[in-house]
Amino acid sequence: MAWEVLLWLISFFSVIALLALTVYQLICLSDLEFDYINPYDSSARINTVVIPEFIVQGALSTIYLLTWHWFMFMLMAPLTYYHIKLYMQRKHHIDVTEIFSLLNGEKKYRMVKLVFYMILFFIVIYRLVSTAVNSLIDEDDTSMESRVY
Repeated sequence: MAWEVLLWLISFFSVIALLALTVYQLICLSDLEFDYINPYDSSARINTVVIPEFIVQGALSTIYLLTWHWFMFMLMAPLTYYHIKLYMQRKHHIDVTEIFSLLNGEKKYRMVKLVFYMILFFIVIYRLVSTAVNSLIDEDDTSMESRVY
């Protein structure tokens, strides 16, 4: 049962990292929209965190598949597929020359991902707490049984 707590701790920190990367991308796009940053710097900053985000999200999805957490895997599978599709079509980076024409679409895309990661964050927190509590209760039951005999 301790490995389940470890799994949910890894998931917790991974989802926090995904949230941070998505918020960072949104901040860069908002700075570009309000002309606080030039298009080259904005696209360079966003493009440096796209691949790590894809890797963390894909690894988390794979972990759920390998540990037989089907609900979590099926929840993350569409986004994983979309990320793989973007990467295979080489559309995962933001082009400097087209960033202003794609700005609203990119912001909406990242807002949808932010909402998805927030939902995932609350599910992971719930599963982490429930698994930790169940692990502690099971541990207390086994220690009580050993005292009786």
